[in-house]
Amino acid sequence: MAQIYKNNLWGGKKSEFYSGLGSHHPETVNPYIAVVSDFLKDFEALPVVCDLGCGDFNIGKELVKYSKKYSAVDVVPELIAHNKKEFKAANLEFHALDIAKDDLPPGDCAIIRQVLQHLSNAEIESVVEKLYDFKYVVLTEHLPEEDFEPNKDIISGQGIRLKKQSGVNITAPPFHFKAKEEKQLLSIRSPAYKGVLVTTLYKTR
Repeated sequence: MAQIYKNNLWGGKKSEFYSGLGSHHPETVNPYIAVVSDFLKDFEALPVVCDLGCGDFNIGKELVKYSKKYSAVDVVPELIAHNKKEFKAANLEFHALDIAKDDLPPGDCAIIRQVLQHLSNAEIESVVEKLYDFKYVVLTEHLPEEDFEPNKDIISGQGIRLKKQSGVNITAPPFHFKAKEEKQLLSIRSPAYKGVLVTTLYKTR
């Protein structure tokens, strides 16, 4: 993932760290921030949020204020060091962690936005097991608009399963994620690419 930022593979020539149009295009970002903010504001007490794959934090910075504590995680140490300098809040922490290998910070709610789609099935399986530690999971995936076979395997990296007419569904084999409740919060066509961005809320207990 470090090479993606180093070589500007997601664009963003004006910035050393840029997480792509999916994290910056207003037609994609603004509706997402609205629905997730509404969800977080609905808690009786501010929740502890764990942002898994926080990227350049263009989206996360808008959600911090709705949390008691916000732990932002990414696998690229240089990106995390950059974010620590750019974003400051009393309730904000950044961690350089591999979500497939490392222990995750504790929290009430995990946010995973367009992250699993870049991982191999083996790595996703590892992440999914850790999601049961959170009462709520807000998951966004880039999916084909038409019917598709979920979870075709890929090599982890820049690409996603859309080229294989596939996408990640953590409730389907081989992941079999079991949630007490499941609710789609948002479905929006990607303005720059084929497919649709689907955000789903899972309640684990």
